[in-house]
Amino acid sequence: MAKKPLPKRRATSGPTVSSASSAKSASAAKAAIAASEAELRRLDQEILKLINKRAAATAKLIEATPDRRAGLYDPRKDDDLFTAIEAANPGPLPARAVRGIFRQIISAVRNQVRVQRVAYLGPSFSFTHMASIERFGESADLIPVNTIAAVFEEVNRGHADFGVVPIENSTDGRIIDTLDMFTRLPLRICGEIQLAIHHNLLGKCPRGEITEIYSKPQALSQCRDWLSRNMPQARLIDVTSTSTAAQLARDKPGVGAIASKQAAGEYGLNILAESIEDNKDNITRFAVIGDKPVGPTGQDRTSVLLQIPHKPGALSDTLMIFKQLKINLTWIESFPLRGPETGYVFFMDLEGHMKDAKVKKALDEMAQSAVRIEVLGSYARSEPRE
Repeated sequence: MAKKPLPKRRATSGPTVSSASSAKSASAAKAAIAASEAELRRLDQEILKLINKRAAATAKLIEATPDRRAGLYDPRKDDDLFTAIEAANPGPLPARAVRGIFRQIISAVRNQVRVQRVAYLGPSFSFTHMASIERFGESADLIPVNTIAAVFEEVNRGHADFGVVPIENSTDGRIIDTLDMFTRLPLRICGEIQLAIHHNLLGKCPRGEITEIYSKPQALSQCRDWLSRNMPQARLIDVTSTSTAAQLARDKPGVGAIASKQAAGEYGLNILAESIEDNKDNITRFAVIGDKPVGPTGQDRTSVLLQIPHKPGALSDTLMIFKQLKINLTWIESFPLRGPETGYVFFMDLEGHMKDAKVKKALDEMAQSAVRIEVLGSYARSEPRE
């Protein structure tokens, strides 16, 4: 029996429902993108106008300030501004990013009024470099030097307006080189920066191939438990800075470095392990050094260098002064005297400004029995920053 021929399918003359829907979706997406791009161009123009208005108002305020240097350097006012901005920030940008935007605007304006030269313990992308940017912004003339002593020398000779040096770490305590320089040169602390320090293992090779790990002694110390558990095969080698360590990890096979994430980006390294510091609340306090006294803000710290007679009870008598006047002593470190003389120099931090009545009385009473007493500076207390 012959099969009936199948009916021929009629050719369609237009697009199918599916292809028409796809074309419509593509057209809608294209229109949405164009609308978004137009909105971004409009917002960019508004932001640009507001940034420049903000810059002009900042410059006008600096020009109107009787003390020009105070207009160019006011840590308490900066910190209050950043705190207020962070509190008002609705997101989604994180506080650190918003702070960085405003800091850069202010830094650029100040640099136009007068270039601020800031020496710091380098190289670039060391943690001291990060602290310098946090306080002065990237528009300041940031000058890396090789040692803490060199930072002091640059400021003392007038080659830099300010210097930034580490003074204390929450894990390892005092920074000896910094305290030593305060005994040698007549410079003062005119500010502080407290920075959360997160160490990272960086390298170009896989973690298992690393045979040597470089970093500065303090960084290795702050990661010693993690390193002993996770990298027991690697030899630990001291270098002058975390940035130097990153350079070595870039150039030498089988080498890792403990350094910042910023150093990883700068030197083309992979982050093999993040936040390897043993103390997750690892804070380093940096001192801003210079010759400019800072007025009271109501939230101040005073640093004192003190040498007392080397005899029983001398330190106890000094500490009793703080108890009687109800002054909170927040930090004390001893430092042996140089040369043949027996005894110690003490570094003390106390709450309050040297112009406060109670603090002034305490300093006067300490001076009556001190062999040597120097106020290293009164300055606004800072809060730790990420």
